[in-house]
Amino acid sequence: QVQLVESGGGLVQAGGSLRLSCAASGIIFSSNAMGWYRQAPGKQRELVATITSGGSTNYAESVKGRFTISRDNAKNTLYLQMNSLKPEDTFVYYCKVVADGRIYWGKGILVTVSG
Repeated sequence: QVQLVESGGGLVQAGGSLRLSCAASGIIFSSNAMGWYRQAPGKQRELVATITSGGSTNYAESVKGRFTISRDNAKNTLYLQMNSLKPEDTFVYYCKVVADGRIYWGKGILVTVSG
């Protein structure tokens, strides 16, 4: 059974930093591309960043230069380092993996950036 559990969210002031973690189980972590997405109430979920099994990364324009996605295959954990946070980064953040042709999502974690 695949499980993705996000942690590290919370309330932060504008200009601050947070690091999100996504602990994965039930998959061969190192073999799969993974990503972070975010969603506001009533809006579509949007891409934040992705990372391939080989470590290649891709970012939404809105977070380039501020956010960094990384992975620790030994710990089966995906990270998102978020710096210079802005109020418009306030969302529920989700981690995603595609494994064996199926898409799996974590339950999400709230990040609130106060202005």
